[in-house]
Amino acid sequence: MAYIAHILSFTPISFEISEEHVEHTLQQARFNMSNTALIIIDVQNDYFEGGNWPVFEMQKAADNAAKLLENARSSNETIIHIRHEIPSDQAPFFRPGTVGAEIHTSVKLNDGEPVILKDRPNSFQGTSLQVELKSADVSNVIICGAMSQMCVDATARAAADFGYSVTVVEDACGAKEQEFNGIIVSAPEVHAAFMAPLAMSYATVVSTAGFLGNN
Repeated sequence: MAYIAHILSFTPISFEISEEHVEHTLQQARFNMSNTALIIIDVQNDYFEGGNWPVFEMQKAADNAAKLLENARSSNETIIHIRHEIPSDQAPFFRPGTVGAEIHTSVKLNDGEPVILKDRPNSFQGTSLQVELKSADVSNVIICGAMSQMCVDATARAAADFGYSVTVVEDACGAKEQEFNGIIVSAPEVHAAFMAPLAMSYATVVSTAGFLGNN
């Protein structure tokens, strides 16, 4: 346990992105809306209260995702819904063919909006996401959904590695509490621990109000 105490003894590092950088990135997205795609990741029933894998304050995150979805529709952006299934009848959640694996009504699809099915955290892996984005001539991606520490993180990093300009709308993302070696990490702490490195190297990380206020 000594190494855990050693890790926990470090003073946390605060990393802040300048307001000028955020504003510049959002202006780029605003003036290139036709080259922008909103990617909504795994806003599915099992992540909500009463589901098999409830995520902390998922309804709040979904409500913000719905605002982004409304904005994307009014701006004629490309919209892509991502839906996860775990290919096993013994899976703890997102079992194929179950109500829990269906997309939540808060981000209900409109006709013509594509849904990409995945079974890995990275929404690009083994899916048609890259093809969809290239066919729509997308260069900027706006990411929201769940979970912050899994599919949001993996997809944002992959998108950046593919050369897309990435924006993560953090309060439209949901995180779940975690445990490691007896250490319990709360959902807000998990969320912050993943948003900070994304903001440092991979994405512009903003709030819903901040994003919509600049679009």
